[in-house]
Amino acid sequence: MSTAQMTRPPQTLYVTIRRDELRQLKDERDQLQQEVLRLRSHLQAHLDQPSDAKPALC
Repeated sequence: MSTAQMTRPPQTLYVTIRRDELRQLKDERDQLQQEVLRLRSHLQAHLDQPSDAKPALC
């Protein structure tokens, strides 16, 4: 007993954003990307340590 579903085309949503809001979002994105890079670097350094080494305190 399967039900056939009609497929609809995707809908487009239009939004308005002020320039200052866009700038703020871009700044937040850049900060988050930097944080991701820092965390990846920290994780890689942790993974590269020998297993008998004590982890560095942050």
